[in-house]
Amino acid sequence: MAEASQRKVCLGVVAGAHGVRGLVRVKPFTEAPEGVAAYGPVETADGARRFAIEAKGMVKELVLCRLGGIDDRDAAEALRGTELYVPRDRLPPAGDDEGWYHADLVGLRAVGADDHDYGTVAGVHNFGAGDLLEIAPADGGATVLMGFTGANVLQVDIAGGRIVIDPPLGTFDGGGEEPDGA
Repeated sequence: MAEASQRKVCLGVVAGAHGVRGLVRVKPFTEAPEGVAAYGPVETADGARRFAIEAKGMVKELVLCRLGGIDDRDAAEALRGTELYVPRDRLPPAGDDEGWYHADLVGLRAVGADDHDYGTVAGVHNFGAGDLLEIAPADGGATVLMGFTGANVLQVDIAGGRIVIDPPLGTFDGGGEEPDGA
C-alpha cells in the first residue's frame, strides 16, 4: 500500500470550459461542491501539472473554477476529462461514520470471513449506480468489480490493512457457470 504522504485523492474532474476567460466546469467528488478548491493546489493524476484553484460559483451541479495558468477557452477546453487530485494528507480526518476515504482502501487485502485471500483492492469506482470495488485477484487473473455494499463488504480494517468481504456467488470464478451440484 502506498504511504499516506504519497497517496492522492481525486476531488473532481474537469467537465469542460466555461466562457472565454479560462474558467473550467468541475464535477466535484467532494461532500460539499466547493470543497474541490478547499485544500490548496490541485494536480493531475501523474503529478505532471499543478494548478492553484479558486471556486468562482456554481452552474447546475458543477463548480466553476479558475485554475492557475489557464487564461483562455482553448486552454480550459484542453483540460476536459482531467482529474484533479490533492495529497491525501491535506484532507481532514474522515468522518465518524466511516473513518476513511475511498483512496484509503486502495492497496488493502480483500479477504473472506474465513481468511481466504481474494486479492488486493485496486480501486473504488462509481459509474453512477453506486460504488464498486475493483479487486485484483490473488491468483493474478483479471480484476473483478464488486458492489461496495454492506452485504458484500463486512468490515473495513484500515489499521489491519484489509477489508473483509463476502462476494456474491460467481464473482471470482469467472461467473460463467453454476457451481457443481447447483
